Amino acid sequence: MNIYQQISDYTAKGTPLVVVSVTEKKGDGPVEVGKKMIVTIDDIQHGTVGGGALEYEARNLCKSIFVDRVSITKTYLLKEGQVLKNTQTLPMECGGVITLFFEYIGPSEFVYIFGAGHCGQALSNVLKTMNFYVTVIDEREHVINQFTGGDRVVLSSFTGFIEKEGLRENSFVVVATPSHKHDYSVVNKVIESDIKLKYFGMLCSKLKLKDYLKKTYEKYGKDIDLTNFYSPIGLNIGGGSPEEIAISITAEILAIHYKKEGNLHMREALNNDDDYYWKD
Repeated sequence: MNIYQQISDYTAKGTPLVVVSVTEKKGDGPVEVGKKMIVTIDDIQHGTVGGGALEYEARNLCKSIFVDRVSITKTYLLKEGQVLKNTQTLPMECGGVITLFFEYIGPSEFVYIFGAGHCGQALSNVLKTMNFYVTVIDEREHVINQFTGGDRVVLSSFTGFIEKEGLRENSFVVVATPSHKHDYSVVNKVIESDIKLKYFGMLCSKLKLKDYLKKTYEKYGKDIDLTNFYSPIGLNIGGGSPEEIAISITAEILAIHYKKEGNLHMREALNNDDDYYWKD
């Protein structure tokens, strides 16, 4: 299988990867311009950029690229003990200079939507206009069968999905199941699993949130970290239709993705309340 077919196959599955390409070579080195290597987020490698210290450093750099999700160019001097401006010196004896282009290919963010009802459908419709990988989970077969869009649409019990597959670290989770019982169970499963998420939010009223917090504090104590928990979910832009709610949630996701401050989050309605639950 050629490298382009492998890129296509991984992309179709939503697997983030970095394509490392040799774009320039000066002097001697173990690889020629045009050679490529793929490294997936699961550390699977295809192809080569010459092996040795050069390839070792390239693979290490891919790890940080998966965190930042930004493509970069890096130049290496293949001569131990020498220094060249704007290059990284490697413990090699070839003597040449190699430039590599690291291209991140994959979603900007991974979003899990628990609940494939009206709000889940509307949210997926909005999110899929952007470079987000959207997984939708619901245990109701007739609802799943009617769902359109989404990169993955999974028929599963809500907490069962987390138990079986887990959730990607630093992903976004939206909880909008058909009942508060399921909502509470999903959020509590996230807490119990100690999964590091950028964001997890529950669609609810202020009254429902008070009930959830009361029961959760009774179960786990008040020391649990709910810093990245957003409930009521969304930015305070008004509107109550599924489409309006979807835009509100998407706006909140984008604000966190781009690290924008100064937005009025719905959860801030609790600012002066005894149930203020997150850490600044």
